[in-house]
Amino acid sequence: MKLIRFGQEGREKTGVQIDGVNYDTSAFGQDYNEYFFESGGVGELRKFVEQNQGKLEVIPSGERLGSPVARPSKIVCVGLNYADHATETKAALPSEPVLFMKSSTALAGPFDNIIIPKNSVKTDWEVELAVVIGKKASYVKESEANDYIAGYVLHNDVSEREFQLERNGTWDKGKGCDTFAPLGPFMATPDELEDINNLRLWLKVNGETMQDGNTSTLIFKVPFLISYISQFMTLLPGDVISTGTPSGVGLGMNPPVYLKPGDVVELGIDGLGVSEQKVQAYPG
Repeated sequence: MKLIRFGQEGREKTGVQIDGVNYDTSAFGQDYNEYFFESGGVGELRKFVEQNQGKLEVIPSGERLGSPVARPSKIVCVGLNYADHATETKAALPSEPVLFMKSSTALAGPFDNIIIPKNSVKTDWEVELAVVIGKKASYVKESEANDYIAGYVLHNDVSEREFQLERNGTWDKGKGCDTFAPLGPFMATPDELEDINNLRLWLKVNGETMQDGNTSTLIFKVPFLISYISQFMTLLPGDVISTGTPSGVGLGMNPPVYLKPGDVVELGIDGLGVSEQKVQAYPG
């Protein structure tokens, strides 16, 4: 099943995508939030869709899509999880996962604009596979980690490199700006994907391919990441783990290339759709 949320920002309704068509499921009565995942909402939604087959209203084309997951309690990201990306940024390969957080206020829809922050000079792109947690996870065994997955989603881990690397402290200040976490277009339940360890992921800027990788080259795989992260913090239903990006980011180019107003970023992952964001300057 593919879950979507649509409508005006902050007032999104719920829906599903079936055979490429978006349907309104707001009559189901629950947003796709922590309580939804915690209470077995995915299974109940599946029943609702089956019971209302042929009755669901088609969402008009052109309707805005929001993040397919309502604002999570946290967005946990994994840095340097592809060897080629670590090499291009002149970083050592990690012996353990590198973790950082994106603020929940960075969350955006898959076709919303990326806003370059005030005083930014190095806003960059990163296509990533993200995992949505389906139930409370603490000290999870790696062998049981798949039981905690609600689904997968496409994520652009937008990053401001000067804030991240040159302004002292942790990476977080370059990762959590508004609009820096476009998710979607939909969240796919695990049964929608044949092999999570063999998905092509790619990103283009103004039509030029910048990133073209495969999840087969992840250093730390999804079950290990869930187990590892749950040793340090409790993951709640609806939380998002973003698993890292392959090579091809602007920081790694010679000379580096960064986003500017008017640029268009397009990205996709096998089975998880395509998103597109236009880049705008901070207003005022």
